[in-house]
Amino acid sequence: MLDAKVAALLNEQVNKEFYSAYLYLDFANFYTDASLNGFANWYNVQAQEERDHALLFMQYMQNNSAKVTLEAIDRPDKKLVALKDPLVAGLEHEQYVTSLIHNIYDAAYSVKDFRTMQFLDWFVKEQGEEEKNADDLIKKMDLFGGDPKSLYMLDSELAARVYTAPSLVL
Repeated sequence: MLDAKVAALLNEQVNKEFYSAYLYLDFANFYTDASLNGFANWYNVQAQEERDHALLFMQYMQNNSAKVTLEAIDRPDKKLVALKDPLVAGLEHEQYVTSLIHNIYDAAYSVKDFRTMQFLDWFVKEQGEEEKNADDLIKKMDLFGGDPKSLYMLDSELAARVYTAPSLVL
């Protein structure tokens, strides 16, 4: 049975992951409106990943007899004007999610919940990848975003991203 505080934090994370998916769909809409369909694709795939992260947290809770409570998903509140805005907001959001995962890990550690810590190890690694990917996108936009031909090529590169389901075993 999960510690009450750990279960509450895991449940909050379910809802935060669904918010992340919602946020990235908003970013995809922004890029679709700007006719940058590759960028939109990248964030649509990102939204799928975040949704699956929420489902993984739900499944973990269910496997450990913890009640899952779904809350309302907040409306994305990022003001997107420049093409780089979603990229910067995405990195900031991934850093925030990393802090949330670390908080859950700390709570699990404090009650010696090694099973939850082991479950979270995958997410700790995943967040490192998420932050690097977000940072790399910003760097590429800084390098290539000012030139229309280069921006077109970057957009084409991002259009090639395909969704791969997470391989975490619960």
